[in-house]
Amino acid sequence: MTKTILITGAGSGFGKGAAIGMAKNGHSIIATTQVSSQVTPLREEVAALGLKNIRVERLDLTDPYDIKQAQGWDVDVLWNNAGMGEAGPVWEIPIELVRKNYEVNVFLPLVLTQGVVQRWVREGKKGKVVFTSSMGGLFTPANWGTYVSTKHALESIAEALQQELAPYGIKVQTINPGAYYTGYNETMADNPFRWLDDSKNFTKRADLRKGFDDFFATPEGKMDPKEMIDRMIEVVPADTGRFRNVVPKVIEDMLKEHQLRAWENQI
Repeated sequence: MTKTILITGAGSGFGKGAAIGMAKNGHSIIATTQVSSQVTPLREEVAALGLKNIRVERLDLTDPYDIKQAQGWDVDVLWNNAGMGEAGPVWEIPIELVRKNYEVNVFLPLVLTQGVVQRWVREGKKGKVVFTSSMGGLFTPANWGTYVSTKHALESIAEALQQELAPYGIKVQTINPGAYYTGYNETMADNPFRWLDDSKNFTKRADLRKGFDDFFATPEGKMDPKEMIDRMIEVVPADTGRFRNVVPKVIEDMLKEHQLRAWENQI
């Protein structure tokens, strides 16, 4: 059965790739971008592909008028994919950056979701909500704590929503990508260097940079995003499936082992 799917953060990366893939499979897609300058190029790209079932709109989550407009669109699936990330040592990161990360990754998607699901309940519609979480929603590596804590929050919100909305026939899922090479993680790793100051902070710029570079140099730090996009194309429109969807399998196994070890973790 074909679905009408609203995707936030579809201007690049996973969202864009999956939007095109799901449209090719016959679904009607509302692909939204954060900034107006992304709208026209994406419209031109989908037109060149001959995909008349992709509608491209701006949806800036920080704009309440954009959110209100989107809450009125008739959709079967809401995929909360948009997000941003602040990295760096939790004990030194400026608190206003932590607040901003929570606003974009947690509070504003929740505002959008509340409006959509409340409308579905009033209308008796049995829709589906998908959240792009992260492998970081299930464990916390040093110097990524701010970002991954927002994904931990999304995990809890999604789990609560799943239980609360089940009586209304509304389904909820999370997708938990590993560190795929879309530019998202690399951009996030650059963010601390706009505030980290060797004359003021205990954490030194060169040490943090080396830690990030060493991670991105590993196979797990720079995976081909096609694998994740292909899985998203399957998961997002599906009527059945796992609540949590971690890709690749090696990361799923690592996270399960990490969570088991957490019970024996010593201070």
